[in-house]
Amino acid sequence: MIKKYFNIEGDVNAGIEFFVENIGKIYMKKSRNNLIVDIIPPEKIVNDYSIIKKWNNFLFEATGRTAKERKKMMDKEIKK
Repeated sequence: MIKKYFNIEGDVNAGIEFFVENIGKIYMKKSRNNLIVDIIPPEKIVNDYSIIKKWNNFLFEATGRTAKERKKMMDKEIKK
């Protein structure tokens, strides 16, 4: 799926790191049924919002959850 959206190959089970313009340096790893994503934002951001749509589409396909649903789950985890 990462190849489909960002033309990057790697093993998410072992952990993968890559850079996407306007999003930043991304580290992903699958842990059981979770997808752990850590992002370091870029220093300079260009006003191209199409990458955000691409990123949200990727995360929806990867998790089966919308941005709103993912935020709700993250808020719930933070409260624990």
